[in-house]
Amino acid sequence: MRTRFTEAFGVAYPIVQAGMSWASSNVALPAAVSNAGGLGVLAAGPMFVEDFRAALRALKQATHRPFAVNVPLYRPRAGEVLDIVLEEKAPILIASQGGPKQYVERFKAAGVKCIHVVASERHALKALEAGVDAIVVVGGEAGGHPPPDQVSTLVLVRAVAKAAPEAILIAGGGIADGAGIAAMLALGADAAQLGTRYLATREAGVHDAYKQAVLAAGIADTALVGKGLSPIRMIANRFSARYLESEAAGADIEVRRGIFAQSSLKLAALEGDVDNGKLEAGQSAGLIGDLPGAAALTERLVDECRSALARLSEFHIALEGGLQRNLKRVF
Repeated sequence: MRTRFTEAFGVAYPIVQAGMSWASSNVALPAAVSNAGGLGVLAAGPMFVEDFRAALRALKQATHRPFAVNVPLYRPRAGEVLDIVLEEKAPILIASQGGPKQYVERFKAAGVKCIHVVASERHALKALEAGVDAIVVVGGEAGGHPPPDQVSTLVLVRAVAKAAPEAILIAGGGIADGAGIAAMLALGADAAQLGTRYLATREAGVHDAYKQAVLAAGIADTALVGKGLSPIRMIANRFSARYLESEAAGADIEVRRGIFAQSSLKLAALEGDVDNGKLEAGQSAGLIGDLPGAAALTERLVDECRSALARLSEFHIALEGGLQRNLKRVF
């Protein structure tokens, strides 16, 4: 399955496991994905600096295939984390929630490939202008931090592909199976990023109650909370209901900020409080019904994608045959 992404980044398949705080802040998940031929991503977001260094060293031992490190640029001591990425010679950096100019020249000079996460066409073009090697374009269906304007993946990815056809584009948001990957390739993407689907794996480092909440969710069971603050998409629960009730009642932003701060991802991910924690997950949770190992999941995604592409190929052949029959009747 060769695309511009697989060729540029040295992976077998156009599949990226999203960097997810707590869920992929471990070695097991990214190592399993990379060893299966996708791009595994170690999430530095919630990790203590020295714990991150140790995990990065362990990941280098656990896989000899390409992997990436995700660094949210807003996190405390982000500069130190970026220094460690360079010191430990991680092959790929995926940066998010900040501008690329603060790191891209230094990292590319050191031979580290740079991918930047964006949620708008404007930011995509700015990141490419700064010189990143690829972009992850995240649409409104995504869990965690989707675009504030909630433009869907279907529309946003196509807009960026048209605006920057030469760019290596990784599409994220709403993708849970191989058919979704094939759809992103059809839109002009070179790979697909899957977050919620990989959160529901045995290796993901979140509480089992969190995983079970993902499995139980339907496609309409997520909520967007924090508009005007730092909006997140999550599985609806008591916290989201409390927040959205205050929003509907017209509470001012400081009141809403206080409610927003009463919950955290850690509460759900580590402590298993799925009623009051921020259960970050995308709409694709409603397409997920099992809890496989990450390597087996990656292999399944490849098979599903190939089946979807084969179906499209058969459809094309059928159309071509029909066109030939029609032309014979005409002439």
